[in-house]
Amino acid sequence: MTTDVFLTRTAAHLPFEPVSNEEIEDVLGRVGGRPSRARRLILRSNGIVSRHYAIDRATGLPAMSNAQLTAQAVRALGDDIGRVDCLATGTSLPDQLLPNHGVMVHGELGWPRLEVVSCAGVCLAGAAALRHAWLAVRAGEAERAVATGSELVSPFLMASHFEAEHAHKVQALEQHPEIAFEKDFLRWMLSDGAGAVLLERAPRGPLSLRVDWIELSSAAHELPVCMYAGGERDEHGVLQGYMRIPPQQWQAQSTFAIKQDVRLLNEHIVRATLGEPLRALIDRRGLRAAQIDWFLPHLSSHYFAEPLQQCLEEVGLPIPRERWFTNLATRGNTGSASPYIMLDELFRSGRIERGHKLLMFVPESGRFGSGFIHLEAV
Repeated sequence: MTTDVFLTRTAAHLPFEPVSNEEIEDVLGRVGGRPSRARRLILRSNGIVSRHYAIDRATGLPAMSNAQLTAQAVRALGDDIGRVDCLATGTSLPDQLLPNHGVMVHGELGWPRLEVVSCAGVCLAGAAALRHAWLAVRAGEAERAVATGSELVSPFLMASHFEAEHAHKVQALEQHPEIAFEKDFLRWMLSDGAGAVLLERAPRGPLSLRVDWIELSSAAHELPVCMYAGGERDEHGVLQGYMRIPPQQWQAQSTFAIKQDVRLLNEHIVRATLGEPLRALIDRRGLRAAQIDWFLPHLSSHYFAEPLQQCLEEVGLPIPRERWFTNLATRGNTGSASPYIMLDELFRSGRIERGHKLLMFVPESGRFGSGFIHLEAV
């Protein structure tokens, strides 16, 4: 027997004041002591105008851990939420290899004993955490659950971790903006943040969102690794984990830097994460564009907005752009936290009305996966 599940509260934590495009290198540093020649071109393509870093400007050091960042978002749900039975967390970059991120967040919160789950991955880690929390409440195993998504990526983006940019890459950007996802340029794309939601068996307050369904799928059976860290691809394109790489090569090869195969990304991201899974969902769930009041796509860059729009039209779900909601421009790309931070802003905006239906879309380029979340305001 299952029960309805309601998303009753949202919260987000974005560390320190927003960092403008002109201030990025003041916080992250300048590679080789010189201003980047590629920064303006990349930022023009991705459309981000401000973001947040958990870096103390006075010291140039991280001011908090990922677990502390996540705990701040959870606390922002309020101190009156009641006893939580399940805490499900998702992140791409935990503070350590083990123990898992979830128990570190639990330790920061100091809550009584409860179920704790940690989901790994890239952008889908937060959506997977949400699905676990939703299923726990839906199955009657938990009365109240909290799900989170968080990223602390800024330590990986500091100038000391990057080699100087090559002129030929800057020139190539003029013809192919998608090359901005190369490892040298990801420092202009990614930023820090955390989000959290509370799930319960009954609505609460003036507005709640009934979680109708959450669908996740992977295309790893047909596509190789695209975005990765902590490994290197061999001459055959097969990812070799850091344990198979001599430690003395880790720094020389930037083994732990975040990397992305932009050719694979450009060729497959829309088809593999949106087009094919959405076609199946339209048939199985009876989705119709006229019935969706808000479409919340997790965009890594505004560069992909037009291809996404075209794909929606091709698969028969032409949601007009005025019904899209994204805060990428002002909050940045925070990976697995982005869907939470996006939903939190819309939830608090007063623009969601009773009866509104929301469709969230979360793509991931790690090895190409996607998530779709359908909610209705009650």
